[in-house]
Amino acid sequence: MGSLIGLFWPWGVLLQAAAVIHFIRRRPDTYWIFIILFLGPLGALVYLCVEALPDLGLLRQSFKRFPRRKRIAQLNLEIHDNPSTGNFEELGDLLMDEGKLDAARAAYDKAIAARSTVVDCFYRRGVCALLVGDAVAALPDLELAFQKDPYHDFYRAAGLLAHAYAKTGQKEKAEAMFKKALERSTLSETFLNYADFLAAEGRPAEARTWAQKVLNKKPTMPSYLRRRERPWFHRASALLKRIPA
Repeated sequence: MGSLIGLFWPWGVLLQAAAVIHFIRRRPDTYWIFIILFLGPLGALVYLCVEALPDLGLLRQSFKRFPRRKRIAQLNLEIHDNPSTGNFEELGDLLMDEGKLDAARAAYDKAIAARSTVVDCFYRRGVCALLVGDAVAALPDLELAFQKDPYHDFYRAAGLLAHAYAKTGQKEKAEAMFKKALERSTLSETFLNYADFLAAEGRPAEARTWAQKVLNKKPTMPSYLRRRERPWFHRASALLKRIPA
């Protein structure tokens, strides 16, 4: 019996180590760390089956990077011979998916300079500008997208336009646009941007209410959505800790 335990002992430690590493990186519910530590390898195995195994679905998304990067390389070659709006728009979309926001923004600039009239091209250029901290440049594109389609990107355009107004000190416009967006939007991003705006305006009780609304979604969400929303849950929790009750 002792030899059997000795045989599996190092694997049990590795199992626990893998579970702890995954917990630190993904930050699921806190009770999991106690299950991993106090139930030993069995707890680690349960954790990995319940929390880590479903994450393999998210891992599949990372494999899309390889064909995406290959297509980016192809487009960069094709653009020399065919600098069309379509090629620049596709290149911008792919670069944005890769998280290369400055490069994506430059591609959208070229698409628009080549007379692209696609609303999403302007919208995405505005999003890139906003995410890299250039709210002033983002405003015209986001305003155009909202004017053309108030419901664009599942109301995210309205929420980001409100956020851009807030970032550029246009408080009244920001408040009005946030309220308009939140009439229909359920995006955690919009809720939290509004909470940040309220906190900056010295309205902590309202800010806490909107941050709490993000966390209130968690119990009724399917597990795959909870995994996708984790960054917003972490941001909401951090906001609640920062804002006085």
